[in-house]
Amino acid sequence: MTELLKVTDLDVEFPTRRGTVKAAQGVSLTLKKGEVLGLVGESGAGKSTIGNAIIDLLERPGRVAAGSIVFEGEELRGKTEDEMRSVRGDRIGMIFQDPQTSLNPLLTVGVQLVETIEKTTDLRGKDAEARAIELLEAVGITEAQSRLKAYPHQFSGGMRQRVVIALALAGDPDLVIADEPTTALDVSIQAQILDLIKKLCRERDLGVIIVTHDIGVIAEIADRVAVMYRGKVVETGEVGQILGAPEHEYTKSLIAAVPPSDRRLERFNSVDYIEGGSDTRRRIDVQNHWLGEKSHDASDGPTIEVNDLNLSFVLEKAILKKNRKMLKAVDNVSFAIQPGETFGLVGESGSGKSTVARLIAGLYKPDSGQVNILGQDVSTNPRLPAAVEAHRALQMVFQDPYSSLNSRMRVLDIVAEPIRFYKLTSSEAETRKIVGDLLDHVGLGAAAALRYPHEFSGGQRQRISIARALACRPRILICDEPTSALDVSVQATILNLLKDLQEELGLTMLFISHDLPVIRQMCDRIAVMRHGAICEIADNEALFTNAQHEYSQHLLKLMPTYVGQ
Repeated sequence: MTELLKVTDLDVEFPTRRGTVKAAQGVSLTLKKGEVLGLVGESGAGKSTIGNAIIDLLERPGRVAAGSIVFEGEELRGKTEDEMRSVRGDRIGMIFQDPQTSLNPLLTVGVQLVETIEKTTDLRGKDAEARAIELLEAVGITEAQSRLKAYPHQFSGGMRQRVVIALALAGDPDLVIADEPTTALDVSIQAQILDLIKKLCRERDLGVIIVTHDIGVIAEIADRVAVMYRGKVVETGEVGQILGAPEHEYTKSLIAAVPPSDRRLERFNSVDYIEGGSDTRRRIDVQNHWLGEKSHDASDGPTIEVNDLNLSFVLEKAILKKNRKMLKAVDNVSFAIQPGETFGLVGESGSGKSTVARLIAGLYKPDSGQVNILGQDVSTNPRLPAAVEAHRALQMVFQDPYSSLNSRMRVLDIVAEPIRFYKLTSSEAETRKIVGDLLDHVGLGAAAALRYPHEFSGGQRQRISIARALACRPRILICDEPTSALDVSVQATILNLLKDLQEELGLTMLFISHDLPVIRQMCDRIAVMRHGAICEIADNEALFTNAQHEYSQHLLKLMPTYVGQ
């Protein structure tokens, strides 16, 4: 294999008012054609920084302070912006972690794909459109021709990520830098994407740098692995050696934090080697704490009850209703969640699991069916005082803490917003005291209240989201992929935090995830969804040892494992 990329002694710095932050120090990497290099490490380790430095997309005032980046025998450092534009897209493709920042919400997916294809290839017009359809089909999007007319918001999170992957491949590049490319994807689509990347490597001698926190993905696709910690590469080697017999203590800690797929644990392994891995949060004494004050009567029945829920989205408008093209997002869904239970929803991207969560939370209105929260019908007339109070008892922790937090607000105001909205305190001083207390309980400390979201890592932002959800004194938490964007070490601490809060506060949880090992660790009962309908509902152990539905069995077969498990 011919050497494609060589990074030597790379230093990346970010000057700030408080001094210079060294995001990468002395990083050296090599990549050959037809090879996949896995780059792993915790949030803030510098993984994404390396990818951005290679294609000169560092956020200003960040800069490459020293080192060399040689691509196909050509030094990239020192090139002008115009010269780098000719490198990006047609020679180096980039798959970013957050598809919402890569797609223009005002343009259809087809317009964006065709525009990229025309800029990076010789194809024009109908030929470019045909290539766009081919790319969408290659990344697993069905009915690709009609979906060209859809806008990004009309796709699920996983489907948006597939569109971003199609965009990265549009210019037929020689190197693809994939920053968490399967973060939002379920196991079946993840397998398809990984197979696609491996196929491209074989057929086109494509080089790939894959940045991921998922050890299972590394085991599936990588030829070699580089482990990063605090801006440095601490260990590099063949994938079998790194996962089967790691030498560095940090690598051992990362692998220990991966939830097992073959058994259920009471708690996720604490990664004490990693800063912040050990549990330093203050426990909640429910008897003497503001969060323990229940303002609703306990219900003898299910906490959440969903009956015959249906919702369709319009894909193509038409004057006559019968001529509209519809997508059945939720198809006659029914289930009940008991008090104190963690109920899991699992299924492929676009299966309807997040849509069901939003219907329960009142963010979408169902076409038909009923949602009961704490015995109160909230779907028929959601503005009734009893329905509003029931919805206050239910709060959501969203998938992406980057977009669910207002970047212009201090953490104090973010967490205090629901307290002020519902007028849960008698004074601003009491509100501030409670916010500080909540931040203590999620392991951030009261001092975090004066800072802004951009000053925190991804895992810390998710802790802010959890504190905000707790501010309403909820009895129910809906957790929609709460750790999918986090590396395994941070994931372990966040999931342990959710387990602790559930135990201390007696919370009921609806837990949504595409990660089957995480679902196994977190949930008491699990519903498997496909094409908007529920295929199977089973107890945790029954599903993982004796799944009845063919689709459930298919998902379990695709569940990734790794050498160290």
